[in-house]
Amino acid sequence: MIGYLGLGSNVGDRRANLQAAVDALPAHGVAVLAGSSTYDTDPVGDILDQPSFLNACLRIETDLGPEELLDACKAVERELGRDPGGPRHGPRPIDVDVLLLGDLEYASERLSLPHEQVLARRFVLIPLLELDFSLRTPSGRPLSDALAVLPVDEGVRREGGPLRVGWTPAEG
Repeated sequence: MIGYLGLGSNVGDRRANLQAAVDALPAHGVAVLAGSSTYDTDPVGDILDQPSFLNACLRIETDLGPEELLDACKAVERELGRDPGGPRHGPRPIDVDVLLLGDLEYASERLSLPHEQVLARRFVLIPLLELDFSLRTPSGRPLSDALAVLPVDEGVRREGGPLRVGWTPAEG
């Protein structure tokens, strides 16, 4: 099944943290098909007094179900130094969010699909639409329509080119 993940980092070498997540996902049953450019974004949410984030989105393919995909994302976060817990929207070396998974609409205590913020955050919509401008929610709403009505006060600036996909470090 094709899905989309959101990546974010604002602690340490932000781009290296995002790339490390891309490189770690295949070991958890998640093939990374494409990566967006990276975007420097102002913090949003509960804690605004923190360093800016570097964000990107990934197009993935997986046979994992929603909960198993979330478990894989959380495992990658732990491997890359994110402590479970911590303040909501606080500083973090890596954040891996499940945004969309095929045409699934899904809700549990741990996960909502589509992600509850997918239509409300410019730092999610801009890189998602870079990957596929025709993306829609499972209900059929074009993501481009959601972006068009958002205020432009959420700072999202293109920072760099796409993350490497399909790259494996040399063994030895």
